[in-house]
Amino acid sequence: MKDLSIYTGPQCHLCDQAKKILLPLLSARGWKLIEKNIQGKAALIDAYGLRIPVVVFPSGREKGWPFTSAQIVTLLDREL
Repeated sequence: MKDLSIYTGPQCHLCDQAKKILLPLLSARGWKLIEKNIQGKAALIDAYGLRIPVVVFPSGREKGWPFTSAQIVTLLDREL
């Protein structure tokens, strides 16, 4: 099983929307979503604070919001 990370923050409605897109796609492909909350982590806030939600693929490729399910599928296929 491969892991896909998503950087999120507290009370982030965009993060909730992103997870609604990601979870069915990942489940269908046998991937796991790892949520990483940036709250209280200065380095992560500096890197992602204005950009969350941000998805990080195993290769290190990042895709920030907004994204579509089609874009995520394309990026997942490139990770295989």
